[in-house]
Amino acid sequence: MLAFILRRLLQSVGVLLAVGLIAFAMFRFAGDPVNQLVAPDTPYAERLQIRQSLGLDDPVLVQFARYAGNAVRGQFGNSYQFRQPVSTLLAERMPATLELALCATLFALTAGILMGVYSALHRDSVGAKLLQAISLVGVSLPTFLIGILLIFLFSVTLGWLPSYGRGDTVRLGWWTTGFLTASGWKALILPSITLGLFQMTLIMRLVRAEMLEVLRTDYIRFARARGLTTRSIHFGHALKNTLVPVITVAGLQLGSIIAFSIITETVFQWPGMGLLFVQAVQNVDVPIMAAYLLLVALIFVSINLVVDLLYTIVDPRLRLSVRRAA
Repeated sequence: MLAFILRRLLQSVGVLLAVGLIAFAMFRFAGDPVNQLVAPDTPYAERLQIRQSLGLDDPVLVQFARYAGNAVRGQFGNSYQFRQPVSTLLAERMPATLELALCATLFALTAGILMGVYSALHRDSVGAKLLQAISLVGVSLPTFLIGILLIFLFSVTLGWLPSYGRGDTVRLGWWTTGFLTASGWKALILPSITLGLFQMTLIMRLVRAEMLEVLRTDYIRFARARGLTTRSIHFGHALKNTLVPVITVAGLQLGSIIAFSIITETVFQWPGMGLLFVQAVQNVDVPIMAAYLLLVALIFVSINLVVDLLYTIVDPRLRLSVRRAA
């Protein structure tokens, strides 16, 4: 198992290096950041001095080596727009994004698994067909349109929920949370549903398909022949084996929720890292953009490592194959 983890860690380091190189190369063509720091009538000599102070005149390899070395230490320089360290800006926005992603993931997993199991066990019922129709809507509609429709219905028309912002927050050290206030919970509802709806429909359809496949296997027929209860067969045997591919999808979707919360945070003006990234793109703030992409890559490789470890816990056959490979 230790050798398996070490191999995955080495692969993760390679992925991070590749993402860092791609981000560094891509953002060199995003525009001249000096134009965002000075007025249009700034003299050329002053522009040249600013470029030299930022290290933009150094050779490309020197710039990348400096960028990679600072990234390993968690230092991404100062934001061109906010004139503050990028790590400080990300730390301030991270709690909002992580809380939104956590709520969206819990919503997607809970609702998706329950709806998938129900539609598999009662596949010919009216309720199962209705859930299938809902899943088609969730997959078809783009995220920004879902957010706008929810705002129009629950904020503008009914006035039940806020349409933007995070509500009141409580500071616990460097962390800020909206879980301890009523307005914070109310502000989480609409963006969480918007962000998690696509993932919920995906998980629901996957659970339904896998559950139907597992219910047709020989060991389920043998369990019925042994006289096991229906509950034990469905939830003790069928659902457990159904969860193996679901773990993969859920893990990747958690990373996607964090990475692609940009649209939801923009629609609801949620003060998270996604909204910060959008502002950085608009102002060609290269340090923020590069740091955000590296952070997303780190989240993805960490989730993949956890998913691989969960495989060995859920499926005993994988534990055996890992031991043989070691």
